Amino acid sequence: MAANLVRFEDAQELIIDKLTSLGIFKTRSEAIRAGILELGKSYGVFKNARELEDELAVRKMSKISKELKTGKRKLLTEDEVKRKYALK
Repeated sequence: MAANLVRFEDAQELIIDKLTSLGIFKTRSEAIRAGILELGKSYGVFKNARELEDELAVRKMSKISKELKTGKRKLLTEDEVKRKYALK
């Protein structure tokens, strides 16, 4: 997850304050995330939700693959899982 610093001025600050004070969004971060999703829809960044989900899955699989190759993540066999969690 990336962290970003966003500065609001004038109209943007007023709008985001209204969105949170009216309870439409609990936090500024939540409002920003929703806004980014709407921009993606408006500009047709992805054809549909399925395409977006596919891209997210590919990114997740790539990350896991890299972690396995670098030793940051380990795969367990079925027997190892059973022993680890005391399963029969």
